[in-house]
Amino acid sequence: MERIEKTFTGLKERGEKPLIVYATACDPDCRESVDYFKLILEYADMVEVGMPFSDPLADGPTIQKAHERALRAGANTCRVLELVSELRDFAPEKPIILMGYYNPIFVYGEDKFIRDAKSVGVDGFIVPDLPPEEGEDFSRKVKSLKLSPIFLAAPTSTDERLKKIGQLSGEFIYYVSVTGITGEREELAYSQIEGDIERIKRVTGKRAVVGFGISKPEHIRRMYNNPDGFVVGSAVVRRIEKRDKEGLKELLKTLKDATKSP
Repeated sequence: MERIEKTFTGLKERGEKPLIVYATACDPDCRESVDYFKLILEYADMVEVGMPFSDPLADGPTIQKAHERALRAGANTCRVLELVSELRDFAPEKPIILMGYYNPIFVYGEDKFIRDAKSVGVDGFIVPDLPPEEGEDFSRKVKSLKLSPIFLAAPTSTDERLKKIGQLSGEFIYYVSVTGITGEREELAYSQIEGDIERIKRVTGKRAVVGFGISKPEHIRRMYNNPDGFVVGSAVVRRIEKRDKEGLKELLKTLKDATKSP
């Protein structure tokens, strides 16, 4: 939680906004995945480490295939936590957020999962299939260890639901910019995103970052003023699938440049 707050504050002082990058743990395998995350951490201000799962219902084909590759490579919750431990040693100050579905957390044991995640250096959690109506206990446990629960808001979220999301979330809320699954888009609904972000921040009093569909610097520049941060996933995962490290490096560089004040 402290690393997340320091990151937002420090970037704001420099006239920047956080670039938050998602990749799936153990894709294409558990060893090579560490190298990709280290490359990501050279440019990203925060990372989302995806926990592989057999039924990633919120994800599009690109990330679904990453989950499949990771599971074939032997990924499990313990290996994800081992990966996080290596990343924490590599980047002591950058926030690491675990993003995963609730079933593996339940199987591992919710209390043990949260404690073990904290012990390896996790700063927060995004659980896409844990709605706020069922997430009060999880949020309380996470906050009690000074970690950050991060809940999703959508274009369809009512003000009443946003209030609940705001109460349960930590340092920020994750705004899903499309009503659908993850994946790269050519164009985004910029005016709707702008209005929704303003509403989320007004109703909740929390920061709001935007994700789902962002894949190129132009997307960030076109909506720069309203969101408090930008999440990129599928465009990164696609380059990992191709084992295109140079292409990934160039993408990350241009995305990070776009998060600096115009």
